[in-house]
Amino acid sequence: MIDLFLPFILGVSIGINPPVDSSDSMETAVSSDASPSVEAVSDANATGRTPEPQVATGKFTTALEIRPILGMTKTSWAAVRLYDGQDLVYFTHLMAWRCGLWEIRYGVNGDPADTIMPMEPCNEEFAQPNVMNDIENFLPYVSFPGESITSVQVEITYDDGMTEVAQFERGEILIP
Repeated sequence: MIDLFLPFILGVSIGINPPVDSSDSMETAVSSDASPSVEAVSDANATGRTPEPQVATGKFTTALEIRPILGMTKTSWAAVRLYDGQDLVYFTHLMAWRCGLWEIRYGVNGDPADTIMPMEPCNEEFAQPNVMNDIENFLPYVSFPGESITSVQVEITYDDGMTEVAQFERGEILIP
């Protein structure tokens, strides 16, 4: 019985986000979900990076392992909180799965997602490589003037070269 579910659990053979074909400069697959909008695009050739081997290790350090998780939890990619007179935009959820990502980019209030969110390197030496050890140098949020954030666009690039974009309105991701 587990053999029937293993491909789904590992995120293979389900028709979402096909593997990167290095012969294509841009390969697009669009999700059927209406909100938030998500688009997956091959970004490996555009960045000059070589996709990392996609081997399931059980440590959730590859796109193969984290894509299904991030796909099911995309409404948690970003959060907005009004705190001490500032709007804080959190990327904590993505930081927890950063070992399978090359990059997190964001834009606010209609701007394109062209600002890179600094990420702590993956801690491969630990049993939990995604642990956040250096919170002082890699904050999981950015701050803006209070009540100024109306929308957030997030673009993530997996370590296999695929890119996904999601757009969120303030009310969809506002936390107390």
